[in-house]
Amino acid sequence: MTETASRPTLEAVAARAGVSRATASRVVNGGDGVREPLVERVRRAVEELGYVPNQAARSLVTRRHDAVAVVIAEPETRVFADPFFALQLRGISKELTAHDSQLVLLLTEGRDDHARVGRYLAGGHVDGALVFSLHLDDPLPELIHGAGVPTVFGGRPDWGDGVRRAVYVDSDNRGGAREAVRHLVGLGRTRVAHITGALDQTSAVDRLDGFRDVMGDADPRLVVEGDFTPAGGERAMRELLERCPDVDAVFAANDLTASGALRVLRERGRRVPDDVAVIGFDDMLPVAEQTDPPLTTVRQDIEEMGRLMARLLLRDLDRRAGKQGADGGPAGVVLPTTLVRRVSA
Repeated sequence: MTETASRPTLEAVAARAGVSRATASRVVNGGDGVREPLVERVRRAVEELGYVPNQAARSLVTRRHDAVAVVIAEPETRVFADPFFALQLRGISKELTAHDSQLVLLLTEGRDDHARVGRYLAGGHVDGALVFSLHLDDPLPELIHGAGVPTVFGGRPDWGDGVRRAVYVDSDNRGGAREAVRHLVGLGRTRVAHITGALDQTSAVDRLDGFRDVMGDADPRLVVEGDFTPAGGERAMRELLERCPDVDAVFAANDLTASGALRVLRERGRRVPDDVAVIGFDDMLPVAEQTDPPLTTVRQDIEEMGRLMARLLLRDLDRRAGKQGADGGPAGVVLPTTLVRRVSA
C-alpha cells in the first residue's frame, strides 16, 4: 500500500502567502478588492504548492461553472464532415481556453435531441451557450430562452416577430454575394447562375438576396436550391445544366457547394473558367485551394467569428457578475468579407 501526498489546501496557500483564507479565496476565485501585492503573493503560493481549486466549491463562491455549451443545430455526420464547423470551433476553443473555461459540445440529430439540449442547459451545468447553424423552424431558441441561459448566436437569427433581441456574430453575406456576382458580370458573363444554400437558414437567404441585388431581372431558372454540401452542389449543377445549358458562370453559396459543381462541370466537359466561371463562399483553404482549378471565393473569417462569439458571451457573463470594466457589448456584429481571386473565375 503506497502513501500519496495530500492535496494542498486553500488554508495552506493562505499560510504560505501570509494572508487570510478569505483573501486567498478571493484571489483564487477571481474576486475583486484585493491589493496587487497580495494578489501576487497568493498566485506565487498557488504555483509553489501546486494548488488546484475545487471546482464545486469555487462554483458556490463565484456562481460560475467555467464551462460554456456550444450547440450546433446539425447532425454529427454533417458537423464532422464540414471544415466550416472545425474552424468555428477552433476560434471558440482558443478564446475559452484563454479565459480558463471549458467547451461542452452539444449536437442535435433530431427533435428528441432538442429536448435533451434544453434540459441540459436548464440544469445549471454551464454558464452560457454559443449556438450556430440554426434553421428557421428550429425549437432551440425557445428552449434556450426558457432555460434562461446567456446566449450568443452564430449567424443572424430571424425570429420573425421583430421583438426578441439576440446577441449574434455574422458575416456580411449579402455584401459578399454582391461582390462575387459583380465580379462575374465584370468578366463579361451574361448567364450567371446561383446555387443557393439551405433556404431555411439566414446566411443562404442573405446570399441569394445579394445575387438578386445584382441580377434582379435574371432568368428564374438560373437559381437552383442546394444545401451547403458537395452532394447538393453536384445535384444542383446537373439540374442547372439541364435547365440552362448556356450558363457561363455560377456563384455557389459556399465552397463545398462549389466543389460539387466543379466536379459535374468537369464530367460534362465544361472548362473552368473558359466555358463556365465559378465562385464560392467561405475561403476554407482545405477546400478552396484543393479544387480543380483552385477556387475563387468570398472570404469570411470563420475562426474569428468563433472567437468573437465566445468573447461576447464571456463579456456578458462578467457584466452579469458585476465585474469592473465589463459591458454588454453590441447586440449584433457583422464582420466584413473580401473576394479572393484564384483560377476558377
